[in-house]
Amino acid sequence: MKIKELGHVVLYVRDIERSRAFYRDVLGFREVFAVPSRMAAYSSGRTHHELLLIGVGADAEPIPAGRRVGMYHFGLKVGDSDDELREAAARLREAGTEIAGATDHGVTHSLYLADPDGNEIELYIDVPGVDWKTNPSMVGAPPRPLRL
Repeated sequence: MKIKELGHVVLYVRDIERSRAFYRDVLGFREVFAVPSRMAAYSSGRTHHELLLIGVGADAEPIPAGRRVGMYHFGLKVGDSDDELREAAARLREAGTEIAGATDHGVTHSLYLADPDGNEIELYIDVPGVDWKTNPSMVGAPPRPLRL
């Protein structure tokens, strides 16, 4: 077997309508379909859906804090330049979404934030001109603070 690509991510969320608004209106993800109060799917156009949200209700257990097993974050590419990353940062600030961190990974420039349920999201751009395919060790370069 050979994995061709990561197809999609599925998240359980407490309040599906709140999460729909966040992913659609704040992040700008295109909503492909929704079953109100139950689920919603989003696509960038690459495939039928890259993200599926399933509402589980207000009484669902929160994501535990601290070291734990499970997903750390997922990344969403928002463009090909720092200007596009700056535009994403401005959109987040306008929406009142806190940017938890900004990192220069050498191969990517990244912003980190949390969705309404605390799922961490990385918004990133691939740094132009960086050839990590020829030099894969670049992917493991020590992270540095990003100044946009």
